[in-house]
Amino acid sequence: MRTQKEKGENFRSLHQREQAFIIPNPWDAGTARMLAHMGFEALATTSAGNAFSLGQKDGTVGRERTLANVAAIAGAAELPVTADLENGFGSSPDAVAETIRLAAEAGAVGGSIEDATGEPDQPIYPIEAAIERIEAAAEAARNLEFPFTLTARAENFLYGRADLKDTIYRLRTYQEAGADVLYAPGLSTREQIAAVVSSVDRPVNVLMGLGRLELSLEELGEMGVRRVSVGGALYRLALGSFLGAAREMKERGTFGFARRATSTQKITAMFEPGSG
Repeated sequence: MRTQKEKGENFRSLHQREQAFIIPNPWDAGTARMLAHMGFEALATTSAGNAFSLGQKDGTVGRERTLANVAAIAGAAELPVTADLENGFGSSPDAVAETIRLAAEAGAVGGSIEDATGEPDQPIYPIEAAIERIEAAAEAARNLEFPFTLTARAENFLYGRADLKDTIYRLRTYQEAGADVLYAPGLSTREQIAAVVSSVDRPVNVLMGLGRLELSLEELGEMGVRRVSVGGALYRLALGSFLGAAREMKERGTFGFARRATSTQKITAMFEPGSG
């Protein structure tokens, strides 16, 4: 069993390599075990996948249940786990700092903080408030007894604000505020990604799986990207198969979907002790 310190050091080192790595997003302990079995090096939780699996909209789960999901995933596999901590579950810097500490207690060795407010009339925090929140998160992370990799997210593109200049400005200020990794989900062109990577001095995470852009891990690595996540895409893919099977049964009364299902034996093998 690796200690949390060892996992934290390992996770930090993944960002210091020259090649990019994929960090897939399981939504529960079972999918975490499967991804570990397949040989991935680290995992990231997904707020969307967790929320949908609970029958809720993304952003409505709350801190306690989110951290329970983090603990389940972190405890399921011997891999470093970084947590999707949404906007820190509170507007104040103190609330964000407490979320970082609680995520560490849950077993995470990294976590992301968004600059989204959750308020429709003002979806993105003013830059001064956003900076204070990242500063508080960074200080909380530094005070832990193991390396905790803090990711700062600029959410403009997910909220209809396709302002690349402001997004880059925000990421640069978050870098100065102490973030270890920078992330602007929703970038939709090669040029946007390249502009972000060339404008900052921290490892950049890029979100794939939204269907807007098709670039391979190799291509992203050549552009200078260090980490690639897929957010809720794996859950949405699984749910698409589930809904397709349900429609087949409801509309046609047939069960052809079962031919495409993974066998019980294959799944069971992934859960054998020592399988990952």
